[in-house]
Amino acid sequence: MVNNISENVDQRHNTLKKRGCGCSKDDFLPEESFTSWGSYAQALRETKTRLKDRILSRSSDQLELHEVRDRSQHQMKKSLNWFDLIWFGIGAVMGAGVFVLTGEATKNIAGPAVLLSYVISGISALLSVLCYTEFSVELPVAGGSFAYLRVELGDFIAFIAAGNILFEYIVSGASVARSWTSYFATLCNHKPDDFRINVSSLAEGYNHLDPIAIVVSMVICVGASLSMKGSSRFNSFVTIVHIIVMVFILVAGLSKANVANYSSFAPYGARGVLKAAAMLFFAYVGFDGVATLGEEIKNPGRDIPLGLIGSMVVIITIYCLLAATLCLMQPFNQVDVDAPFTIAFQAVGMNWAKYIVAFGALKGMTTVLLANIISQARYFTHIARTHMAPPFLAAISEKTGTPVTATVIMTAANCIMAFFTSLDILANLVSIATLFVFSLVPLALLVRRYYVSGETSDADRKKLILFLVVITLSSIGSGVCWAISENAWLGCIITVGVWFFATLGLNLMLKARKPKVWGLPLMPWIPSASVAINVFIMSSIDGASFVRFSVWTAILLVYYLLVGLHATYDAAKEIGSNASHITDVEANAARTSETGVANN
Repeated sequence: MVNNISENVDQRHNTLKKRGCGCSKDDFLPEESFTSWGSYAQALRETKTRLKDRILSRSSDQLELHEVRDRSQHQMKKSLNWFDLIWFGIGAVMGAGVFVLTGEATKNIAGPAVLLSYVISGISALLSVLCYTEFSVELPVAGGSFAYLRVELGDFIAFIAAGNILFEYIVSGASVARSWTSYFATLCNHKPDDFRINVSSLAEGYNHLDPIAIVVSMVICVGASLSMKGSSRFNSFVTIVHIIVMVFILVAGLSKANVANYSSFAPYGARGVLKAAAMLFFAYVGFDGVATLGEEIKNPGRDIPLGLIGSMVVIITIYCLLAATLCLMQPFNQVDVDAPFTIAFQAVGMNWAKYIVAFGALKGMTTVLLANIISQARYFTHIARTHMAPPFLAAISEKTGTPVTATVIMTAANCIMAFFTSLDILANLVSIATLFVFSLVPLALLVRRYYVSGETSDADRKKLILFLVVITLSSIGSGVCWAISENAWLGCIITVGVWFFATLGLNLMLKARKPKVWGLPLMPWIPSASVAINVFIMSSIDGASFVRFSVWTAILLVYYLLVGLHATYDAAKEIGSNASHITDVEANAARTSETGVANN
């Protein structure tokens, strides 16, 4: 089957080469449904049937690892090991977030107990990391969570999740690029707008053009396109320097420590600690990018657990130490919301340290932007392999072993947004997509462990669906109770109790299959807890974000019903027909072999 698919891919690739550099409709929509207006009209008439097929059909490990991946014509180079992944994980997560979020969380939400908030949010992130790890070692493909959801929850859910996470990648990449300019200006003793071009004829919020953000993004794009190993070495070097800066901040800050600042440890109570933990969770976002490197890892079964879990443990430790140091340097009610570490150093007479802080943030944002561009390109590549996006975007360069086309396209999208849009607007565009996907992945992992197509009985399947629905609804209930009232402890206790007994029922009444490579411990408690925590954190997000999430999802649905559904349906039908052809050929070969043996 693999050889047959590869031959078809090679034929299409040769056709592309014959056309030279020109593009045609077949580069964007090569599927049967788009060969003519008549074919497209027929496809639209079959929308209901096709949608049912795509919702109920699931991919498989074999398809994602071989047939789908072979559509890229060439393979990515396996050049990464666990050491590379640890530094990539740290570089992808540890940007400027800790320098910004810590101030708000300390002064107005948790006080010195922000240390506990970082521990809680860190453990929450670690639960998600563990869920990603089991999937990553068994499905080491560029699609990351998109591929995991395709296999366990089907095309439709995977597409909605992928469309939202790609949008968030673009927005966060643009935000980091403009932040890079801001911190660079600080190092040069200038205001950020001194390095931007003011165009008064444009609307407010879009009139401060940022050429530096474009240049930085393009330079990183070139590096990411030329060599993954080279990008990894650069990331490792910059991240190591960043860690050294963090250590310096810790040592310098602790030299001015005053234990008396901890006299009022939790002035806002337990609710403040949990509320701050929900906000600080976003300081840990970015680790999912490591999962998109699966095809470039030499030994996924060993390297991915070490890289993902190891990097998260380092990040949690550094974040907690930084938070503790800040509160030892300055009383919590004097901490600056916008620049907590810079002002804290000024307050203890170390005004020069603001340059060290800015330098550290600049280093961190460089690696975050690199990880962002690398991750979104690989994510997009696998989406294109399934024909949910134009399949020419799935191409892998034979020379560099990297997805050059997808990298350039996604960087261009980042640049357009970063060039025009102010940081305030970009910050407001950040949606709940990350938490949405983080909630779906552990649900998919529960399905993977407790349901095997063709083996699980109908009775057990119904029990699994019931338990998953109760776990999800009780998690939503806890979040709603928490969001609507400060005195909703009774409601939260009830919903948490329902969640506990649903998880316990799943544990006692259904048998989990053994993992193929690396297994998550404490099944089903860890993925169930991950679902509950991620849904709970969603309750802290403002209503406007839910509106934006709904609007963008509606746009995705329109695209899916008009284009994506029919493209993926045809692509799946092609794989199915090839599989049938291979089966027939193998059967004929077997019969011929048996006849020959009998004649002999």
